[in-house]
Amino acid sequence: MSVLSDIAELVQKGKAQEVSDLVSQAIDEGFSAQQILDDGLLKGMGELGVKFKNNEVFVPEVLIAARALNKGTDTLKAKLVDLDVKAVGIVVLATVAGDLHDIGKNLVKLMLEGSGFEVIDLGTDVPADKIVAAVNEYNPDVVALSALLTTTMAAQADVIKALEAAGIRDKVKVIVGGAPITEAFAKEIGADGYSEDASGAAEIAKELIA
Repeated sequence: MSVLSDIAELVQKGKAQEVSDLVSQAIDEGFSAQQILDDGLLKGMGELGVKFKNNEVFVPEVLIAARALNKGTDTLKAKLVDLDVKAVGIVVLATVAGDLHDIGKNLVKLMLEGSGFEVIDLGTDVPADKIVAAVNEYNPDVVALSALLTTTMAAQADVIKALEAAGIRDKVKVIVGGAPITEAFAKEIGADGYSEDASGAAEIAKELIA
C-alpha cells in the first residue's frame, strides 16, 4: 500500500498524530500537496462519508475522523499555501434564525470540508440579513441552510426571499436540510437542492457547482 492509501485508512480510524506523521512522510517522498489532499485525506473522509450514509459508522466516528483530517490538513496547509491550491468551492453554512441546533450543521461542515470545500460557518440562530451580508462578503458558490424544528422551517424560505430582494439570488445555489425538511418543501420555497443527511449535502453541493 502507498503512503496515500495509509493516510486515507488512518483518517477513517481517527488516528490524528499518525495521519500528521504520514502527511509529512508523503511530502518528503515527493508527493504533491494536491495528491496528498485528494488521494489521501479527502479520499479517507469521502469513504467514511459513504459508510456514515449507509449506517456503518456513526457520529462519534465521524467526529474523531474529522479531527484526524484537520490535523493532516494543518500539516499540509503550509504546502498548499505555497502551491496556491484552490478549494473546489466556497459554502456559507448556517442554522437559520430561531434555531439553536448545531450537530447536524457541524456534520455537514465536516463532510463539505472533507470534499474539498472552504466553509464559512455562521453558526446557529442566524438571521437572513446576516446570511445576505456573508454572500456579499465571501461570494460563495453555495448557501447551505439547516433547520431542525418545524417552527424554524419557514426561516429557510425567508433567506431565499432576502437573497432575491438583495438581487443576488442568481449568484448562489441554495441547499436546505434538517429533520423536518422534505424535498417537496425545498422545491416549494425555491431551493436548488435538498439532502436528508450530511454526506448527501456534500454530494449535492458538488453537483450544483459542477
